[in-house]
Amino acid sequence: MATNKNATIRYQTLDRCFRNPGRKYFIDDLIKACNEALLDIAPDSSGVKRRQIFDDIKFMRDSRGFDAPIESFKDGKKAFYRYSNINFSINNQPLNEQEAQQLREAILTLSRFKGLPQFNWIEEMQLRLEHTFNLKNTCKAIEFEENPYLKGRDFISIIYHSIINSQTLDIHYKPFNIDEINTTVSPYYLKEFNNRWFLFGLNHSENQIMNMALDRIVNLNTSNKNYIINLNIDFEEYFEDVVGVSVPYNAEPEKVVLKIDTVLWPYIETKPIHGSQKIKEQNPDFTIIELLIIPNYEFESLIFSFFDKVEVIQPLHLRNQIKTKIQNLYKKY
Repeated sequence: MATNKNATIRYQTLDRCFRNPGRKYFIDDLIKACNEALLDIAPDSSGVKRRQIFDDIKFMRDSRGFDAPIESFKDGKKAFYRYSNINFSINNQPLNEQEAQQLREAILTLSRFKGLPQFNWIEEMQLRLEHTFNLKNTCKAIEFEENPYLKGRDFISIIYHSIINSQTLDIHYKPFNIDEINTTVSPYYLKEFNNRWFLFGLNHSENQIMNMALDRIVNLNTSNKNYIINLNIDFEEYFEDVVGVSVPYNAEPEKVVLKIDTVLWPYIETKPIHGSQKIKEQNPDFTIIELLIIPNYEFESLIFSFFDKVEVIQPLHLRNQIKTKIQNLYKKY
């Protein structure tokens, strides 16, 4: 039985009823108590039925639940329910099997952040939880992709807290292909892509959003300059029109048509290039798809990663860009 929010409310309500020696709770009383509790905490709840309460009682009695000593006592033609041990409470019990599994999954999710400076406490917390609740797994079943040697990881903590506290940063930045710069930034957003971290913020010198790879930051310090609040960009939507993290300034999405060889199509079908991907034509030799995106460096890199299995049909300017790069690549070989 899934332990969702409503189930937890029901279990806590039933626990209080079963621990009350001063009242007899018949099944209709239990239903009423649960419905009142649900409506107080979750007004959108549709309430519970008789069958649900019986299922809850069965689950609470089970060793996979709370191993609760729930007894039914005859009172005329009806029966009321109560703990045989009034001192029992599900809140005094160790974790049940489902809760232990959910905690294991939570620990696994937290372990994704181990190694980042502001999450140094996670490893200690994980060990304490594993020891307290005997949650140690005997084997490793999953591994997240990460790069513990990535430069710039040490900057994550100060950037993160600067975003939370609306603190400007003075940044010494050295891009790959242009001269290094010193600028003041109002930091807005941190994003990981392809095992690299990127900072998005307002460059005070240019008065526009700047994308900085953390591994290219030479140094940074907090600044006394006024922080400029982000009132224009919703970063939940900011990357919707691109593949990756590069959002060309003032660019608009355009239709991109790709011809995919049949041997590659199952990969593209199960792992779409972009959320806008849709099929325009399909036959035994190839599939033609259409995307509505802003072409950028990451998209072009992805196209090249497919080698000769993908052909750019439209737009013409993108096709020519790819063609020129292929010709330059051919000269090297």
